Amino acid sequence: MTFVDDTADLLALRPGDPGYDEELAGFQTGLPQRPAVVFPVSSADDVITAVRYAAAEGLPVGVQATGHGLPDASEGGVLITTRRMDRVTVDPEARTARVQAGVRWGQVVAATEPFGLAPLNGSAPGVGAVSYTLGGGLGILAREFGYAADRVRSLDVVTADGRLRHVTLESDPDLYWALLGAGHNFGVVTELEIDLVPVRTVYGGSLTFDGQEVDPATVLRAYEEWTRTVPDELTSALAVIPYPDVPALPPHLRGRYVVSVRVAHTGANGDELVAPLRRVGPVLGDSLREMPYAEAHTIYNDPDVPNAYHGDGVVLRELDPTAAGELLKLTGPGAPTRCVVQVKHLGGALAEPAPNSVPYREGRFVLQLLAAGDRETARTLLDPAFALLADATLGRSLNFAAGAGDRTEGLYDDGTRKRLAGLKAQYDPANLFRRNYAISAR
Repeated sequence: MTFVDDTADLLALRPGDPGYDEELAGFQTGLPQRPAVVFPVSSADDVITAVRYAAAEGLPVGVQATGHGLPDASEGGVLITTRRMDRVTVDPEARTARVQAGVRWGQVVAATEPFGLAPLNGSAPGVGAVSYTLGGGLGILAREFGYAADRVRSLDVVTADGRLRHVTLESDPDLYWALLGAGHNFGVVTELEIDLVPVRTVYGGSLTFDGQEVDPATVLRAYEEWTRTVPDELTSALAVIPYPDVPALPPHLRGRYVVSVRVAHTGANGDELVAPLRRVGPVLGDSLREMPYAEAHTIYNDPDVPNAYHGDGVVLRELDPTAAGELLKLTGPGAPTRCVVQVKHLGGALAEPAPNSVPYREGRFVLQLLAAGDRETARTLLDPAFALLADATLGRSLNFAAGAGDRTEGLYDDGTRKRLAGLKAQYDPANLFRRNYAISAR
């Protein structure tokens, strides 16, 4: 355990040091992390020191806030942990918030709710706001308001030259474009200024079906047809989940194979809109209701206990119910490992152009698969599952590439990839930031 710079007093943790393993801990436990140096940072100045150290030593840099989307291939590199940078500042008149690099979405929702405002956060309150946004950010209200990346006013970022830049669309249009959609490939973002939306309440919750009583493929087909009829103010997803039989779960979910349709709607006729789904079959659970936006995370009830998982996500131009039905058979209760399938409806504001590098806006759905256990077992299930929908696949989704950081193909269309590569050569010619879904500077 050493201090890198006497003026910055920046702690550097190395393998074997007290606190090293604890500093690496995060939500994803399936990817072992063994960086050569870990820098627990508390300020932008700390980040500058860490980046300059890495550049001088020629070591790759990764960034970790909550550990949901871990930087891959950490062996021998530098890891900057940002969770101590956790300040949220709200300007209710401007309808903006400033969030530091380690802030979780739950903190932002809690800070903005008293003003009747909401961020474009995701479904899990424990996810880091900054990394989520840099990957695009497909949130609870996405069809109405777009990607989280579409509502960023400015970014403070430490680039590979060890310089802190304040980046806006007006000041640095190219770097702004690259940062929003390319993850941590262009530097360490220390703070974002984001727009907030005037939302106090939503009609939301889930309709749950027992997958042993109602064919999941039947629910999926009805869901796909239903999405063709809903307004942009309604954002939804379908999840197929084999729940383990453990006491921590509610009794009605233990050991069941469950199909769940999750809904968030800001309009007034929610019950009328979801009526066709209630007619699909016997309902195991129905939590749809008007709720304060601060409770919107209950729509998805994402797990908050760290676990091991690997997965990926693809953007689909269409969802072929027949092919998707085959995918459900492959990933169902007979699969070699427990697999969660989630289909998220796109369109609406998500299809509108924006000055950032979030690709595949013409897609109708995102399909996400998460498999429990080690990467090798997961890939034997995920690869043939995704192959079933290859003809309708536009590309992969960076936010949902969970533990697939060794695979960079398909994350961007050709035009976006080439532009990103050109900017990478300009801002990071030594490829310092190559541990988070690297973009080649070629």
